[in-house]
Amino acid sequence: MQLIDQLNDILQSLAGFRPEMALSVSLVIVVLADLIYMRRSALHRPLLYGLTLALVVLAGGLVVAQWFQPKGFLFSSLLFLDNQAVFFKLVVTLAAAFAILHAWFTTPARLLIPDWLPILLGLLLGLYLMTMSVNLLTIYLSIELVSISSYLLTALSADRKASEGGLKYLLFGAVSSAIMLYGMSLLYGLTGTLDLTSSVVEAELAKNAPYVVYLAGFLTLAGILFKLSLVPFHVWTPDAYEAAPTPVVAFFSVGPKAAALLVLMRVLTALPANFQTPLAVVALASITLGNLSALWQTDAKRLLAYSSIAHAGFLLVGVIAFNETGFQAATFYMATYVFISMAAFLLIDLLGGPRSETHSNRRPVLQDFRGLGLTQPLFSIFVTVVMIALTGLPPTVGFTAKLLAFSSLLEAYQTSGNGWLIALFGIGLLNAVISLFYYLRIPFLLFFRPAPESAGPEASPSRPQLALAAILTLPIILFFFKPEWILQWIEGL
Repeated sequence: MQLIDQLNDILQSLAGFRPEMALSVSLVIVVLADLIYMRRSALHRPLLYGLTLALVVLAGGLVVAQWFQPKGFLFSSLLFLDNQAVFFKLVVTLAAAFAILHAWFTTPARLLIPDWLPILLGLLLGLYLMTMSVNLLTIYLSIELVSISSYLLTALSADRKASEGGLKYLLFGAVSSAIMLYGMSLLYGLTGTLDLTSSVVEAELAKNAPYVVYLAGFLTLAGILFKLSLVPFHVWTPDAYEAAPTPVVAFFSVGPKAAALLVLMRVLTALPANFQTPLAVVALASITLGNLSALWQTDAKRLLAYSSIAHAGFLLVGVIAFNETGFQAATFYMATYVFISMAAFLLIDLLGGPRSETHSNRRPVLQDFRGLGLTQPLFSIFVTVVMIALTGLPPTVGFTAKLLAFSSLLEAYQTSGNGWLIALFGIGLLNAVISLFYYLRIPFLLFFRPAPESAGPEASPSRPQLALAAILTLPIILFFFKPEWILQWIEGL
């Protein structure tokens, strides 16, 4: 391609790159606003949060506009804009907005400095790029942008626990990144191209022995499995979730996973080898390890961390089906999991938070929830709904998401006869029963255990906190009765 053609292609691609450009400018605006003006104002915190939220909403509006714009390749096949990318961009934008509101309404200013907001915008930019990446180079760079931002957010607090969690996150992230880069180099050596959409990829890989393709493919998938918190790249999750501020953890639980899910589906579609059996083993190990480990937890955030590992395994169930129904089920699971997970962390933060100013930096443990069902009945009902949804029981959308995922898995088994699929089906459902024992422990403590005598006075919830909790919790029930509102949208991707 001539230089003039390359320049024209770049200029034409900018029309489909507006949300990313807006986020880049937004990051600079937030940093400058923080440095130049707002640190001198008494309204520093609300103004900075309001500005960041407005910029995220603006980026989301530009993403919505992309739904009606022409789709196609950007920057010489480095990125690909389609309806799937637009949908997942909206999912991560929604999660980012909820995370900002969570921090704004619940976290004391001294516990989460506003410096995390521009880092969040950088993380959101990386997620946008991940959803459009179809080239090995852009996949790697976008994942690294997300990873570096995540490391910073985890270790941003001043306490030792945050430093330890951030360091562990960094070490495991660096290892998985190196493994992924080595796998990408093998794929490039085997195919001679970085473009996963090229027909050369399948043709050249088909010339090699299956174990060679499996080796290169699995090494490449390491970074994606790391972002999804799947076994064996899950070890960082409990420590990072425990160390990072709760609003940040809430975003970690859905944002990177949503973008990684789309990257995983794109990569698996491009590779000619059948990864059904190996991924079934990964999903089975993740579901089982996550659920069994969560049974012994006393810290609320660590419990939800192991829960997120198990849910990543459930999320993978739809992908393993390797059919259109399965991909739609995985997308539906991810879209609805945003509300379930964000609501879980918000309510844990509200109910398990400090009962007095002298313990404002204490992390919530399960015993903090004893007796709160009588003093905080509405929030306790919200928690019960969320825990039922995480278990996968009706009348919540968690039941619908699991039903669609396992239905697609059963359909795939009937087509292929792969024994690992039916094993995943049976053991996965058994694990859903196991999860009852730790998910319902919190509602049990709320309503059937008395409050500790040493408990201090409880802060009454504010109207913004109540409104945000309701906005996150009510869709969990609504989408159980009206799943077609999302499914019809997903079917048109």
